[in-house]
Amino acid sequence: MPELPEVEVTRRGVAPHLEGRVVTAVNVRHSGLRWPFPPDLNKHLCGRRIRSTGRRGKYLLIGFEHGTLIVHLGMSGHLRILPSGVAPQKHDHFDLEVGDHVLRMTDPRRFGAVLWHGREDGAIEEHLLLRGLGAEPLEPGFSAELLYCQTRKRSAAIKQVLLAGDIVVGVGNIYASESLFKAGINPKTPAHRIGIGRYAKLAQAIRETLAAAIEQGGSTLRDFVGVDGRSGYFQQSYFVYDRTGEACRLCGTAVRQIKQGQRSTFYCPNCQK
Repeated sequence: MPELPEVEVTRRGVAPHLEGRVVTAVNVRHSGLRWPFPPDLNKHLCGRRIRSTGRRGKYLLIGFEHGTLIVHLGMSGHLRILPSGVAPQKHDHFDLEVGDHVLRMTDPRRFGAVLWHGREDGAIEEHLLLRGLGAEPLEPGFSAELLYCQTRKRSAAIKQVLLAGDIVVGVGNIYASESLFKAGINPKTPAHRIGIGRYAKLAQAIRETLAAAIEQGGSTLRDFVGVDGRSGYFQQSYFVYDRTGEACRLCGTAVRQIKQGQRSTFYCPNCQK
């Protein structure tokens, strides 16, 4: 599933082609994806100028003066910028046309989403899908103090707390494993047993890991590709993720794999205490 870095790479890729442009047409080819497409999207968007592109967690936000288009890539979705007139393929479900280009959403599994949040419905931050999300890890509001204070009553394993998304958003399975390795923290450690000093290392590790992944175009897992059709290559830098039995890049100990909440976790039993 595309995680925060992949969505941010997508946002940066589409922004120059969308911001300041006027929508000339909207095309939907099914009744919907994970949820039905909003009715009257053409009426809402045609002739309207795109003011901004943003991101909240794994949600891409395309801002207009009168509301926000929310796009989620789901498990297998990706966006492409193509010349207008390129024929859609089997899994191309949504087009947003802007002059001589089109933003096209491809989603083979149809677990993604395209939703509309009108200005009359309140601030976008209060949308049902967004209002419970935690701090953005690459923004100033995310800190060691936040992690420490919000975990004093959390007995769950730190890996599971990171994935929950209500304290810090967008640290998915890959980047949680990599960040915990970088911070030297065992993923099974109860969150409330981690002190402020170790949370300082974890907060920094999360920031550095996500920033590096964005710089390298994200990770290529299953169907994810960037807007330009190229694959990310951060997976070549993994220290522990998907390296079961291989030697730790720091100490040589075999990387272990366990299951936590139905998700695979990878860690070095020597480097992570």
